[in-house]
Amino acid sequence: MTAPDQPTDDLSDFAALMTREQEFPSRRDRIDPDVRRARRRRGLLITAVCVVLLLAASGGYIAWALTAPVNPPAVTTRMPPVPVGDAAAIAAVPASASAISISGADAYLGEGASGTWSSSGTGDPLPIASITKLITALVILDAVPLASADDPGPTITFSKADHDLYDRYYVQGATIAPMPTGTAMSLHDALATMLIPSASNYAEALSSRIFGSQNAFLGATRDWLSAHGLTGTTITEPTGISPRNTSTTADLLAIGKLAAANPTIAQIVATPSISLPGAGQLYNTNGLLGTSGITGLKTGTLGHGTYSLLYTATLVVGTADPLAVTGVVLGGPTRESVNDSVIATLSGIRAGFREMPVATSGQEVGTITTPWGSTAQLVIGEDATIFTWSDTPIVATMDIETPPTYRDGSVVGSITWTAGPHTVTAPVEITGSIDPPSEWWRLTHPSELGSTTAD
Repeated sequence: MTAPDQPTDDLSDFAALMTREQEFPSRRDRIDPDVRRARRRRGLLITAVCVVLLLAASGGYIAWALTAPVNPPAVTTRMPPVPVGDAAAIAAVPASASAISISGADAYLGEGASGTWSSSGTGDPLPIASITKLITALVILDAVPLASADDPGPTITFSKADHDLYDRYYVQGATIAPMPTGTAMSLHDALATMLIPSASNYAEALSSRIFGSQNAFLGATRDWLSAHGLTGTTITEPTGISPRNTSTTADLLAIGKLAAANPTIAQIVATPSISLPGAGQLYNTNGLLGTSGITGLKTGTLGHGTYSLLYTATLVVGTADPLAVTGVVLGGPTRESVNDSVIATLSGIRAGFREMPVATSGQEVGTITTPWGSTAQLVIGEDATIFTWSDTPIVATMDIETPPTYRDGSVVGSITWTAGPHTVTAPVEITGSIDPPSEWWRLTHPSELGSTTAD
């Protein structure tokens, strides 16, 4: 059986192709060997350049990733609670009128505290009783000033007419002191006898002797009051036995300061007792001397329900300098009630100044969270207190900076508290250390890395 023709033709074609390949070499075989070598070198060079560029790019990224700054951590802060002090408890004064002036505390108590800081009752003139004698002493020393607290001044010799004043004031129920005819004493001692036991007979005798007559004394007193702007004060006689001797609390605060500024008067009114020839042993009518810092000045009473007190006090409260208090009470029901209210008032003022705790060491005030997942706490580094008055608002501010390292105990900022004129600052520290990010984290978190190029 004869095979099909198609396979025989295919074999013949293949044989013919092979014969042509042998007779005519390929185009590749016809290229010059030097050309082929040049092309091969060029290919190798291009490959080498690509490899170098790839390696350079990888190395550059690695170097950048390992040295680039990391995005700053997230800092969350919370202000510590700010304490609020209790309002100072200032006792109410049971009287027709009262007022207080405090010098050296305007920064705490407000502008004007050295004028009239607190007052109650009427501002109208009221009887001042023997507080009048303080005005009498000021008018006398204005006419005959003494060089110092220890200057005795001129000698005063009392006559029989002066001695007769003892009986006249005794009948009126006024306070008196012995004044034998011919008694001679210094102006300083005569003023002490007038002020310490509040001797009315000495007030009239001394004022008449210095000015020549009561009319002359009263004229000088009006001039003195006018010169000092004390328009709310009226004086009709030198002792205070007359209810027509009146003044306002505002005027009396000013008079108290003038008296305290006079060395002679300040020394006399601070003396609990004194013994003088002719006058004998004398005791101060101000039983509060030396109590609650009270240093003077003068009591006054016209009978039941009209007890008055003009006083000064020095309060040590923790300020740079002690506070100078001048106070007045007019028309109190009893000596005891007025004294008790004055002591309570001074105690309330003193207690109103305090050291207020504002922070405790270790108190947490925030956290630090890094992009690579580490955390640490922010804490106050030390206890802190601030000196303040009453319920003065305390304001706190926090200042946190990015630290170069996040190691335990590193100070990263501070908190400052302000109350009135005072400020106190405590450091804010890291508790717990934060290690730098790992190299692997840097290589795998390029979006968290910052640029090293300066702006």
